[in-house]
Amino acid sequence: MPQAILALNAGSSSIKFAAYRVGTGSELTLACKGSLDRHAREAKLIVKDAASTVLQEHTSESVDSSSALTTLLLGRIEPLLGDAELAAVGHRVVHGGPTFSAPVLVDSAVLQALDALTPLAPLHQPGCLDPIRSLISVRPRLLQVACFDTAFHHDLPPTYRRFPLPAEFEADGIRRYGFHGLSFEYIARSLDSVEARVVVAHLGSGSSLCAIRNGKSVNTTMSLTPLDGLMMATRSGAIDPGLVLYLQQTKNMSASEIEELLYHRSGLIGLSGISSDMRILLASDDLKAKEAIDQFCACVAEQIAAMATCMSGVDLLVFTGGIGENSPEIRKQICARLNWLGLRIDDEANMRGHNSISTRESRFAVRVIPTDEESVIAMQTRDIIDRANLEDPNRIAKNPA
Repeated sequence: MPQAILALNAGSSSIKFAAYRVGTGSELTLACKGSLDRHAREAKLIVKDAASTVLQEHTSESVDSSSALTTLLLGRIEPLLGDAELAAVGHRVVHGGPTFSAPVLVDSAVLQALDALTPLAPLHQPGCLDPIRSLISVRPRLLQVACFDTAFHHDLPPTYRRFPLPAEFEADGIRRYGFHGLSFEYIARSLDSVEARVVVAHLGSGSSLCAIRNGKSVNTTMSLTPLDGLMMATRSGAIDPGLVLYLQQTKNMSASEIEELLYHRSGLIGLSGISSDMRILLASDDLKAKEAIDQFCACVAEQIAAMATCMSGVDLLVFTGGIGENSPEIRKQICARLNWLGLRIDDEANMRGHNSISTRESRFAVRVIPTDEESVIAMQTRDIIDRANLEDPNRIAKNPA
């Protein structure tokens, strides 16, 4: 019987998904894709085919349990797979820590180890692991694979991997991990020349940059946690570490209060006091909205220059992610701050959302490439399943957890 793989990309209140049929030679063909958004009062499911034609739209009362949410999702997707049987589900997991440097089949020990990493990604890790637990509950025999956002950066050179702290801290796993690795891997796979010096700007609610050379991560802006680096929708990004001490010692703020401040009340929403949504800020005439946008663009431009420095130059700048792909104004403002590097963009191509937006006179190319994390999850899951079946042909029939 033909097989299918489901890729799940879970957030705190939504799940993006894509289902693929596995063909001859393990080729993957997109069967359907979509999203499941859960809000306070309702859950909204949208399913599209490979050409982005809407196949289903379904709204129901919001469900409290992850198991019910997963059951709803599977119930809508599986009938669209035709004669293919769902063989495995791949999950985006934000933090793999020092142990998980490649995709892995999930069992109870793996799940426990991933749960222990929650303090390093409190905003993301629980949402990534909930669907895994739900599937164990409703489909205990279904194989599940964890695919890590940190894995792409696992082999960062020591210059950019290590913090300037005593060696024993790195021995305890305190190092730069980096995130958005599935997105960066997709971009790296899609480029014609792996030798190019590439800076990828993944800009969205969470934002980070990555310097890529020879298809590998050289440096990145996020580090131990997804809080570091660029300012984001609600996250502060890099700040003076002494601020944390000051807030504790002088303002008597607890660790949980500081976590709430830096993860949920900072960044665009903190600076503007209006919204964490870049679209709303761009439409606003409020001076604070402009200040928040200016600081965001200045921070991104500065760090693009830093990423270029670690490669002794840049051949290609790629914009991706929700803001990077869809906001020509933000791209324009960021690139204007890099004119001193010889960057020149074609304003009309940029406004029309063309793939290539640099001029012929530009010292390096600038492209807009929509990311596809789900396809990377599916490929990594397929590879793990192929390997597992080679090692044990009966593995598909065993309970992984």
